[in-house]
Amino acid sequence: MADEEQDEAGAEQPSEGQGSVDGEGGDVTPAEAPEATPDAEEAALAAEAALAAEAALAAEAALEVLSAEETAAEVLLAEEAVEAPAQTPAEGEEDEEEAAPRVKPSVPGAHLEVDIVPEGVDPLGRTEVYEDPYALEEEAEQAAAGEEEQEEVALSEPISTAAIDLASGARYRATGKRKTAIARVTLRPGSGTYLVNGRTLEVHFPRVTLQRNIRQPLETVGYQDRMDVVARLHGGGISAQAGALRHGVSRALLEADPNLRGELKRRGFLTRDSRAKERKKAGLKKARKRPQFSKR
Repeated sequence: MADEEQDEAGAEQPSEGQGSVDGEGGDVTPAEAPEATPDAEEAALAAEAALAAEAALAAEAALEVLSAEETAAEVLLAEEAVEAPAQTPAEGEEDEEEAAPRVKPSVPGAHLEVDIVPEGVDPLGRTEVYEDPYALEEEAEQAAAGEEEQEEVALSEPISTAAIDLASGARYRATGKRKTAIARVTLRPGSGTYLVNGRTLEVHFPRVTLQRNIRQPLETVGYQDRMDVVARLHGGGISAQAGALRHGVSRALLEADPNLRGELKRRGFLTRDSRAKERKKAGLKKARKRPQFSKR
């Protein structure tokens, strides 16, 4: 700053050699001011830089003071929080809580009334009667079972429309088959005896079930005590021969009265049982049974 003042003073005072002398008139004119020197410009720039540095240092010092104040406040708050004692309930409140009885939680929907709709009643109060589909199915099953029982009873009852000529010389012959057994049957008037290959029915067929099956056709017609049966059997086993004999007796009754076809066929007496044992195949133990498999 002192240098600048000196420069300005020097600029204001002209030097001794300043001015020009006119050769003729002798008048003197002031000289132009000299230009600033490089040393003065550098000094000015250095002064400005020093001022900026001082301002920056002052701002940093102010920021450090603020941050120090904030940290001190935070530390004080933390100490107060640690020193403050935890709030505990009063003794009187604890006694009241312990003395209060435990209330049982309420069941959801306990206040609702039970709404039970009786069977066969419409819940909406309409005039139409409410029908349970499961009840309808049960009724249908019961009706079907009742019809089946009625059919069984009807099939077990004798045929009242049978009209067979029982003249002394009447003979009705037919052939019955079952599996590989063949029965040649002859019906004639008599007392209801059976003669099979010269033996009685009980001797040739010791099983009661087979005897009952053989007697079914005559019992159905109602002539079990008025006709005798004479039969010759060959082939098959005892079960196959019994089926063939029943088939032959049924066909012989059809020869005696053709009007019995519908009732005898409905009971299954005229249908030949086509079931037979399946033949054995090569490489198998039986018809379908294979030998034990061996992986190696």
